[in-house]
Amino acid sequence: MTIPVIDLASATVADRIGEACRTSGFFYVTGHGVPRDLQDRLETQSREFFARDEASKLEIRMELAGAAWRGYFPVGGELTSGKPDRKEGLYFGVESEPGRPLHGQNLFPSAEFRETVLAYMAAMTSLGHRLMAAIALSLALPEDYFAARYTTDPFTLFRIFNYPPGDGSSWGVGEHTDYGLLTILKQDASGGLQVKSQDHWMDAVPIPDTFVCNIGDMLDRLTGGRYRSTPHRVVGTRAADRLSWPFFFDPNFDADIRAIGARELADDRDTRWDGESVHEFQGTYGEYLVAKVRKVFPHLG
Repeated sequence: MTIPVIDLASATVADRIGEACRTSGFFYVTGHGVPRDLQDRLETQSREFFARDEASKLEIRMELAGAAWRGYFPVGGELTSGKPDRKEGLYFGVESEPGRPLHGQNLFPSAEFRETVLAYMAAMTSLGHRLMAAIALSLALPEDYFAARYTTDPFTLFRIFNYPPGDGSSWGVGEHTDYGLLTILKQDASGGLQVKSQDHWMDAVPIPDTFVCNIGDMLDRLTGGRYRSTPHRVVGTRAADRLSWPFFFDPNFDADIRAIGARELADDRDTRWDGESVHEFQGTYGEYLVAKVRKVFPHLG
C-alpha cells in the first residue's frame, strides 16, 4: 500500500480522500493554495529560533503560559505513551481569553514570528475547512455537515517541532494516533515520518509543495470506525535537525461528540497502540482533549 497524492483541484477529490481514509488513513495534498512565500518565511524563522541557545528559548517556556499550554518545551519535555520524545517544540493556538485549559495568549519570540505564525494558522484553517467538506462528501453527507455541527468555530492547535540528530537509540516520537479530526503536516526534506500499514511500517517520504494529512481519533469516533485513525511515529536516526509543522483542525472545544450513525466495525481497542477505545468516550471534545494533554505534559497540571 502507498500513501496517495491527491490534487484538491481534481473533480474526484472526495472519492479519493474517502478511499484514503478507509485504507491508509493518510494522504498527501497538492493544489492546497497555501502561499509558498509564507511557508518559506515560517521555515526560516523556525530554524532561527531553534538555533538559539537554551536560555533564550526558555524565555517563552510553556510554564509561563499556565493552563493555556502555549510556548516552548525542551528536548524530552513532551511524553508519548509515558516516554519522553526526542524533540523540542513550540505550541500555539487561537488567541483567546484565558480561564479555561488550552485557552489564552500565545508566547512568541518576536513580533515577526507572531505575524508569520498567525498568518500560517489562518491559511491552514481555511485548508482544514476545505478538506473537511471533501471528507463530508466522501461519506455521502452534505458538504457542510462538519462545518454546521462541529467546526463552525474549530479548535485549532499549531505546533513546530525540531528533532535533533540522533543515533537511533530513541524515537523522535513513539507510536501514536492523533486526538482530533484532521492533522495537516508540513515537513522538511529530512524525512523520518513512518505510517503503520497492517503489520509493517512505511515511510511518508517528503514530497515538495505537499502537505501530509491524516485523520485522528475523533473522526474515527464520529464515523463509527469507517475511517480509522492510523498509528504513526518519527524515527530517531538522522544526521541533521528535522523540522515539522503539524496543524490540528479539530471540533469546537464545547462540541458534543456523537457518532454519525451506528458503529459499523468492531472496536479496535485490542489492536490499538494504547489499548484504549475511542468509541466509548462520551462528552465534549474539550473534555477529551484536556485529559489527553495532561498526560503529555503532566508537570504543567
